[in-house]
Amino acid sequence: MDKSDKIGTHKMNERERLNKICRLLNERYADRGKEAAGRLQNWLSGDVAFSEPDVLIKHLDEDRVALLYDVFSQVLPFGTGGRRGRVGYGSNRLNPATVALTVQGHCNYLHATFPGRSLSVVVANDVRIFHDIAETYGFLGEAHPLLGTTSRSLAKLACEIYAGNNIIAYCIDPPSDKAFLTTPELSFLINKLKAAGGINVSASHNPPDDNGVKVYDEFGSQPVPPNDQRLADAMDEVKSIRRISFADALRGRQILSIPRKLHESYIQTYVDLYGKIFLPQQDLPIVYTPLCGCGLESIGDLLKELQFPVLVPPNQGPDGTFSVIPFRAPNPEVAQATVPAATFAAARNSGIVLSSDPDADRVGLEIRLRDGAWYHFDGNKIASLLAYFLMLDPNGPKRRGLVIETLVTTRMLGGIVARAGDSWLIDDLLVGFKYIANVLKTLEEEGQYQHVKSSPDSLVLAAEESHGVMMAPIIRDKDAAPACMYLSALYQMLCREERTLLDYYLQVLEQIGGYADVSRSIVLSGPEGKSKIDRIMASLRTDGLGSIGSFSVHEAVDYWNEELFGPFKSETDKWSRNLIQFHLDDSIVTVRPSGTEPKLKFYCQLKPYDDQPTASGLKLLQEITNQAESLARLAYGELLRRIDLDLRQPGLLLPDIIEIDRKIKFERETLPQLRRSLLNGAFDNLDSLFSWLRSEIQPMTPGADPIPAVKSSIASLCEKWADEMKSVPVFSSVRTWAEDR
Repeated sequence: MDKSDKIGTHKMNERERLNKICRLLNERYADRGKEAAGRLQNWLSGDVAFSEPDVLIKHLDEDRVALLYDVFSQVLPFGTGGRRGRVGYGSNRLNPATVALTVQGHCNYLHATFPGRSLSVVVANDVRIFHDIAETYGFLGEAHPLLGTTSRSLAKLACEIYAGNNIIAYCIDPPSDKAFLTTPELSFLINKLKAAGGINVSASHNPPDDNGVKVYDEFGSQPVPPNDQRLADAMDEVKSIRRISFADALRGRQILSIPRKLHESYIQTYVDLYGKIFLPQQDLPIVYTPLCGCGLESIGDLLKELQFPVLVPPNQGPDGTFSVIPFRAPNPEVAQATVPAATFAAARNSGIVLSSDPDADRVGLEIRLRDGAWYHFDGNKIASLLAYFLMLDPNGPKRRGLVIETLVTTRMLGGIVARAGDSWLIDDLLVGFKYIANVLKTLEEEGQYQHVKSSPDSLVLAAEESHGVMMAPIIRDKDAAPACMYLSALYQMLCREERTLLDYYLQVLEQIGGYADVSRSIVLSGPEGKSKIDRIMASLRTDGLGSIGSFSVHEAVDYWNEELFGPFKSETDKWSRNLIQFHLDDSIVTVRPSGTEPKLKFYCQLKPYDDQPTASGLKLLQEITNQAESLARLAYGELLRRIDLDLRQPGLLLPDIIEIDRKIKFERETLPQLRRSLLNGAFDNLDSLFSWLRSEIQPMTPGADPIPAVKSSIASLCEKWADEMKSVPVFSSVRTWAEDR
């Protein structure tokens, strides 16, 4: 057989494998199997730029049909702020192909929106690097094209495409392969450079195997409907990619470096806002962690400029694998993420840990109590602390003006604004900071708020529950920097009074009222997960919700109701309005699918009521928090029942970053096996137990130690198992470990 015959046979085998896979996709996935097969064939044809046909061929195995369906079941959606998802091969993954299509679509959109105008954009990126920690692509071996793909390499590809479309691309330190830029500074730069828009290659706080492209408009904000629909349509209509090499574009000044003076101007914006309200104390160190992201270039520089004594935990600077962060979850919403930073802080006599996510737009806060324990502040409490300090604290700035929040953010902000007086609250916005930014844009355009850019005092605070705040109107996205600035000052002020930030919050609670907020989410990945989320929302609409546990629902407000909220402006508007609120006697439960992650989110907002506990201080906080958490657990169970699933207490206590299927498996398989093994004396000591348990539950937290994730769950069972485990020597060690907070 000559060489040409061998090649022909090879191609025939590939064709047979492809035909078999396409047939299986059609048979197993009647809903979108045919579409998935069509996209697979298109990507294998080589007609899609950067589609890696030679790698896709290695996917053609019956054992990988489910993976192929997942990665080709759709085109990665343009969600709340852009495209975000797992890095991988295929149309429903983040990769050079989907990035190129996104950027080319953005170019086409910009030329159509600003015909005849000389255009420029700002291109940012975070620190992510893809190492396939979840081992999704183990079958490809140790080397394949996506391994080592960084946010920076994708940002450089974007610059090449902008340049190829005659759009100047500004980026930070162009020759560098490791430079990065935060999301809020990107927003600032778009305004300062008078750019037509920009992008950030980042997946924000998602796991390290994810990445994304956030798209920004000429106002430095993410577009709202119907403009985001026009942008998404432009991306879907891309037929070819136009690009020139990075080196050629740099020589031709089609790629330009961002002037350093603009970073200094960004920092000065907040220095001016701070206004020397409090002189930093050098003997009270502030521990700040960027959670291995970009934040040292924004929060770090700002705190340094204000002369706060800042300490950064070791190894928590830029690292796109987030290797030292528990669960590899670089998210200020996850209390466990800052455990190493808290240990570092305690050893250096600091009572505060501030944090930010990888693109530095979300803020986290932990404080050390008098007994040495650490207390985690959620986003609602952080917003309340800041609003009270800025508006009502006698030693604060005593600001008056505009406060903005989304409809799932704590109602306590309304109480603070009302008590302050001479101020203005907007509190009914859909979820996402793009809607907050759109308020400022609309007020400017209507001439009602002409001083919005020139006077920082006009905007007091904008906030959302997911740890986001905005304070400088020229920056049209959330920014952890001003929050860290004021929280540092407030922490040091309270230290002088021998009080903690928790003491301060309790004071706010007593003055403003017993508000409590609990936000939870149900992670449902893949096409089947999306189908389950859709089933839950459809069930809530068709079957209603008469009660949550023993709490009666008096009113359901569906934002898809076009009579109440107007016709849909676009499909993207419909996505954003996929939200239902259930009003109970003294609380509100809101349910919505996430626009950026494979999860269903729900929010429980407890309001002050007539017969609320008369307790004060910590007891009041504990009582209302218990009520809100109890309501959240009931709501969790009710939502799962809509898809015929059930979780008991041990499963409900697992962190919400864990997929629901993993939680169910842990509850139904791992825990009964653990109980039997303990009773049978299978473990000589705690180490042997952990070794077995770790091997059982490793998929819960890919690439990270899963043991801390199950601590609360096992603690809940220790009392239940206590009597039957009396004769089990290792059980006392298990109980001591589990109940040690």
